[in-house]
Amino acid sequence: MISNQRIHFIAIGGAVMHNLAICLKNLDNQVTGSDDFFFDPSKTNLADHGLLPDKEGWDENKITTALDLIILGMHAKADNPELLKAQQLGLNILSFPEFIFEASKDKKRVVIAGSHGKTTITSMIMHVLKSMGKDFDYMVGAQLEGFDQMVQLSDAPVIVIEGDEYTTSPLDLRPKFLHYKHDLALISGIAWDHYNVFPTLDNYKLQFEKFIGITPKKGTVFFAEEDKALCALVEKVGSPSNLLPYGPHPSEIRDQNTFLLHNGKETPVQVFGQHNMQNLQVAKNILNEIDVTDEEFYHHIQSFAGASKRMEKLGENDKTTIFKDFAHAPSKLKATSTAVKDQFDNRTLVACIELHTFSSLNKDFIDQYAHTFDSPDEALVFINPKTVAAKNLEMISEEEIKTAFQRSNIKLFTDAETLENHLLSQKWAAKNLLLMSSGNYGGLDLEKIKESILN
Repeated sequence: MISNQRIHFIAIGGAVMHNLAICLKNLDNQVTGSDDFFFDPSKTNLADHGLLPDKEGWDENKITTALDLIILGMHAKADNPELLKAQQLGLNILSFPEFIFEASKDKKRVVIAGSHGKTTITSMIMHVLKSMGKDFDYMVGAQLEGFDQMVQLSDAPVIVIEGDEYTTSPLDLRPKFLHYKHDLALISGIAWDHYNVFPTLDNYKLQFEKFIGITPKKGTVFFAEEDKALCALVEKVGSPSNLLPYGPHPSEIRDQNTFLLHNGKETPVQVFGQHNMQNLQVAKNILNEIDVTDEEFYHHIQSFAGASKRMEKLGENDKTTIFKDFAHAPSKLKATSTAVKDQFDNRTLVACIELHTFSSLNKDFIDQYAHTFDSPDEALVFINPKTVAAKNLEMISEEEIKTAFQRSNIKLFTDAETLENHLLSQKWAAKNLLLMSSGNYGGLDLEKIKESILN
């Protein structure tokens, strides 16, 4: 393991970056870092571990030949003064994906890739391994319940890595997942995202073709057989024998509960929806490959309550359940809203999606949402004009939303108070609410809405 090293982080405030910094400090390294802005939870976490810089901003005087390593975050720009100084001094500079590989090159590397479900699948695998008391390392893109940090490095023989396709650093525009050099991997699907980085669908698919291409002969990649774009890609690369398809785990919904069906038995689980049945199946496949038996999987998966911010239950009574989800991309919106409608087919579903990301607010991308919001009985869209302005984009009208989503009765809200009044004016007996966003609906008071609806 890496210890007794002097390591400096450029852009230490990022979600994974600050967790990696804490991890390396706990391994007896001398860690410093800089960033131009700090936000919670990273600000508090860094302060709690004595790693929060005295002030925000970059300071090239922190960069000296005494440093053993620079770890460069994606948030830093190519003209960053600390980076330029490190290059001038000829210091060892690694992006965090490159560092993760260096720290795990003697381990079995399991990489979870795909446009959707990465965090949930990674969480399922980590939950089972932890419940069994197995030693493993990990790097995941969200703070998970039961885990203190998002990164763990030790002498464990296996590392589970959530591998996203977003760019590595200002010096390296390749996707992060190409750096981990997987032994065992999965691709959950290909649904065009990150419009600002991958301007065309073909360019986006090319990244996954490269990912498949670096699979070693003795390696294995599971791929979602229901994803047409992914299957076409597998066929294009010649359908090698180490690419194995998977579908959703057989299941049944009874009385608003989901049961996994296997070998004449059934196992109750807390997650639901066809997308989660796919996630469960491939998590099982991966775990089988690292010596977890079916019996162990079915025993431990029952206590998995879901990944952070994914289908999070805000509250419920005997007539209404309120869910909050991180879904924002088209494929995630469709999967999440369909899952809630199917699980509670005897209840009306009111669902609201906040278009918040650069891709979702871009008029050249918005048509990707066609028919992804058909499942809810009432479909609402929220756009914060301030977010649109901050991204230098043009505001999307309600008519454009209707055309893009191919749904004539969809409603657009651009003000948190108006949306709140609309939700609180309804009768909620036998009706569920699903709120989906990577933002905050312009400051919508979710606690007030929950209390008003449920009480």
